[in-house]
Parts: sequence; structure tokens; C-alpha cells
Amino acid sequence: MRYQIIDGTVSAGGQTILSHIRFEIKGTEKIAVVGKNGAGKTTLLRLIAGELELDRDDKRQGVGIVTDRRLTVGMLRQNSTADLDKTVEELLLEGCPQKDGFSKERFLYEMEYDRLFTGFGLEKERKHCKLSSFSGGEQTKISLIRLLLEKPDILLLDEPTNHLDIATVEWLEQYMKTYDYAVVFVSHDRFFMDQVVETVYELQDKHLQRYAGNYTAYRAQKQKNIALQTKAYERQQEEIWHLNELITKFKNKPTKASFARSRKTMLERMERIERPSEGEAHIFTGEITPLTPGSKSVFEAEHLKIGYDRALLELSLRVRRGQKIGIIGENGTGKSTFLKTVAGLIPPVEGKAELGNNILMGYFDQQSASVESDKQVINHFHDLFPAMTEKDARQILGSYLFGGAAAAKRVSDLSGGEKARLVLAELLCSRPNLLILDEPTNHMDIPAKETLESAFRAYTGTILFVSHDRYFIEQVADSLLVFENGRALYYPFGYAHYIERAKREDGADLSAMVLAENQALVADLKAVPKAERHRLREINTEEAYVDWRLRLAAEPVEAAKQQYAKVYEIWKRLYSEHELESWRSEVEKLLADAAAQGQNADSGNQRGRIQEPPEESWEERHTEITKELEQAAEALEQAQQAWTDSCIAWYDLFLSLQI
Repeated sequence: MRYQIIDGTVSAGGQTILSHIRFEIKGTEKIAVVGKNGAGKTTLLRLIAGELELDRDDKRQGVGIVTDRRLTVGMLRQNSTADLDKTVEELLLEGCPQKDGFSKERFLYEMEYDRLFTGFGLEKERKHCKLSSFSGGEQTKISLIRLLLEKPDILLLDEPTNHLDIATVEWLEQYMKTYDYAVVFVSHDRFFMDQVVETVYELQDKHLQRYAGNYTAYRAQKQKNIALQTKAYERQQEEIWHLNELITKFKNKPTKASFARSRKTMLERMERIERPSEGEAHIFTGEITPLTPGSKSVFEAEHLKIGYDRALLELSLRVRRGQKIGIIGENGTGKSTFLKTVAGLIPPVEGKAELGNNILMGYFDQQSASVESDKQVINHFHDLFPAMTEKDARQILGSYLFGGAAAAKRVSDLSGGEKARLVLAELLCSRPNLLILDEPTNHMDIPAKETLESAFRAYTGTILFVSHDRYFIEQVADSLLVFENGRALYYPFGYAHYIERAKREDGADLSAMVLAENQALVADLKAVPKAERHRLREINTEEAYVDWRLRLAAEPVEAAKQQYAKVYEIWKRLYSEHELESWRSEVEKLLADAAAQGQNADSGNQRGRIQEPPEESWEERHTEITKELEQAAEALEQAQQAWTDSCIAWYDLFLSLQI
């Protein structure tokens, strides 16, 4: 199967959205389209879906869109609609090609939709319920299930992971890897794209650029291209400056006038290299410190039951100053409810929930981002911080990607993601010592997410947050609360460590996880992991917890050490081979010199002692091993650095625990 857009342009309202693009789908490719919000990604999907047509263009050769056969296309939009009075089963069976309820095709179709229905975390019994009884996120899941059952040649998915919890996204990743048809994604989920896509198209300045590989490969290649273009641009600017200097110096000298004219002609004919476009994520390098540090104990819960009409779970927990805790778990387990309880927006069902002394809290959820105002962004922001100069206000807004024209937009005209980013910028600028964040990066483009990730890393206060963005969780959280099966489990390391350990444990409870009420952040610690319980008679619970943390932190140190030893052995073997080749090369040179000087007797004696090398030269082999040795030396240096970094991380933890 092949689908091509060749030299295509799309305009709307007198403005060009896509300009002379080239786009191609081969076979069952899984393709991601990335770019800023408003760049035209959804327009591209609508073009592929047949909802839009290419502009008439006399300069274009051919029809613009080419397919090798008639193709079926299915599209999932961010806001799908369906008949809410029908049951889910009625909706799903509408797409079944075989209406006979006893046919094999019907049986296989129903098996597939049962698999999809449960795979998306929905209970099988609910397929007899009306669509209106499902939440908006569940309705999006059902729309996606309908599309997957239709099996179009090209499946178009606009933000398919927006309303999915992590477990469901992971299930969808595995399903997409084995999906037998082509898929084009528009997604801001970098982790998802890394797992699924094979090709990335970047939409920037109305043009498309194709990159082979997943999201990480695309980012690496793009950064490499930017670095190369930057160097080329800087070299050309130096050359232009030098030519202008020569022209100015010699244009009025009769003997050098022709030389100056030739330099001017050269300058005029020079094909200019464009400066690489800026406007990517802003990375915060300094610290963002709270106005007041607040107490060491930021929040304490004791036998806290959270919920509305019934308790979802019970936990005891003490959050210390400076912690950044990510809360993960399936939808409906109480994550957002817990945040609202900590923020005081809803009362506990039972138990104790207390903020520490001098705690200044900043709270964010999707309702917080529903800000409406006819003011320009700069005026709205400056009114919130009147003591700030306009210059400083513009500089701060620019660091949150509201520079230039973006600062002049009306607040009400901002997209949902832009409003959320503005509210989060306001929260960080107010510098509370506790941030409570519920899905802070929903509907944001990737540069915006990367900007906020760096801001939250630079923030030295305490953060409690819920997110389904696994990449964001890994970048921000230093520990996790896992809500599952009516309990809260505490994991003292980041998300990557959690995932890696989960794979090794093969689905079993992680040995590093303990009930939240049993973690050392609770004043009346009642237990430690089983592996350490035999030591409770020798040391107190706080020491047991510290020992546990350091033992877990020592694991990457040992792994890095073993990797260094492995790489060192490779380097040593190559070094020995290199020495052998050098020796052979010296012998060959010695024999050649002896022959040239006519010292036949001595040469004969030497040949009696040392076997004469074969006729072929050792030079090619010598060069090859030298190259391998250089690569091995570089790998050895990297392994040594990784070992050093892991040791430093362990020592930093050692100091932070104040042993």
C-alpha cells in the first residue's frame, strides 16, 4: 500500500497552512506527525482523511495525491461524537460486515471487540450500557475501539492517549506494534512515540521534514542537523564579513578595483544559509526558590481515608520539604481525590490530614486553566505582579514561551495548553513552597512540556503531582506513590528505576515498594521491607530505612562497575592485538631496510630467528584495529564516567539522608 502527497499546498481563510509539502505512507508504516500547537497537524490529518482538498496550483506537476489503489481511511478526533442513546454493543456491531449472529466471522469479530473493550480497561458487562452512561474519556476509548474494528487501510489518530491511564497506554503500545495496517499519529506523548512509531514527520513553518526512526532518533538527528547548520551559518557569516571588509578596503583603489568587484559579485551570488530557527523549549538553568522555605514536614496524613460518598483508600504519609512525588495508578483509584484532599478542597472521609507550618500552596488542575480575560497576556500577567517592571514581566513570560507576539494575544484567545502554561507560570512566579499539580501538561505541545519540566526541576520546593505523561514523570519525580487495589505504595526512586525494576520482578510486587504508611516519612514508622525486618532488634526504624535506601541506590553503582569491567576487557584485548600488529609492522620495516642496504648475511640470520611476514601489507589491518581501539577507548571513557556518576549519586543520597 502506498499513499503520497506530492508538492501539496493547503490554505484556509486566505492563509497558507501547508506549503508545497511532500508526505508518504509505505505499507503498514507507523508514522508520527510532530510540531507546535497550531502548526497544522490536524489539517494534515483532515487532508489525508479526504475532508480537505489541495489548493489548485498551476506550478504543481501531477494531481498532488497519489495512491496505488482505492484506500479506506478512518480518523479519531480529539472530540469524537456518536449516538449517545445507543448501547456500546449496538455501536460496535454496526461495523461488523457479517450480520448473521452464528457465523464464524461474527464470532471472531465479537471476540476482537471483547479483547479491545477489556484491553482499554472497560468492564465487559458495561457493553450493554448506553453510551451516555460513560465518561468523556471512556467515550473516546469506545470511538477508538470502533475504528480499530473497522481496520481501515490508514488509521489517523489525533492525541489517542489523552484520556488513557498509564496501564492502558502501555496496552495500546503493544497492540499498535502488531497492528496490520498503516497508522498516522498526532501525539505529544514522547514515550508512546518512542515505543510505536517508525517514521517521524516534523511540521514547521508550513513545511514537512521526514526523519527515520522513533521520536528519540528524530530528536537526535534534528539536534545534529541544527548543530551542523549553525556551524555552517556562522562560517558563512564570517566569510561575508571578510568579503565586505575586502570590498570596502579596495573598492576605491584603482589597482585593486577589479578585485573588489569580483568579491562583490561573489557575495551577491552566494547562496545564503539560513540561521537555524529558534523558539524551541526554554531550559531553566538557575534555581526557582520559594519565598519562604516552610516547615520540614510539609504534609502529614494519619489513617487518612479519601473519597466522596465512600472511601477509595486509606493511607498514612508524611511529605518532607523538597520532595517531588509523582502519583501514578489507574483511573478511579483516587489520585485526583487525594490531591484535592491535601489542598483542602474536599474534606477527608476519615482520619487526619494536616499541612505543616508556614506552607504556601499553589494548586493547579484543568479547571484552574479555564481562565478567561479580554486582557493581553502581558497585561494580565503584569497586573498579577504589579511590583514587577514590564521589562522583567516580558522576560519571564518569554522564558515560558510567551515572547513577542504571543505576549500580545488576548488571554481568552489562547488554546487550552497555552492557558495552562500561563497559569503554571503565574504559580511558579508566586513562588509557593508546595505545588499540587493535577495533569499539568495536558494538551501542551512538546516544547511547552520540556520548558515546564526544566522549570519544575529548577524549583526547590515540594511538588505533589498526578500525570499520565511517563516522560514528564521521569523528568520531575524523585519518588512515586503508586495507587492500586485500594492501597498506596511508596517507591523511593524515579520512574525509570521503577519501570526497570518492574520488568525484572516480572509483575510481582516490587521489593523496593512499601505501604505508604510504612515508609520512613511517617513519624510512627511501623515496619520496613521483609528483607530488613530481622535487623529491627539491632537498629531503629529510621536507620533501617536509611540502610534500605542506600542498598537500593547501590544497585546502579554495582551495575556500572560491572559494565566498566566488561568494556575494559574488550579494550585490553584490542590493545594487545594492536601491539601485535605494531610489532609485525616493525619487523616488516626492519627486513625491508636490511634488504635495501644489501646486508644479505645479517638479513638471512634474522630470517632464521624471525619468521618472514606474508607478502600482503599489514597496513590495512593495522588501521582497522587502530579505529576499533579508538572506539573501545571512547566506550571505556563513557563507562568510567557512568560509574563515577552513579557513585556521586549514591554519595549525594548519603549526604541528603544526613547519616
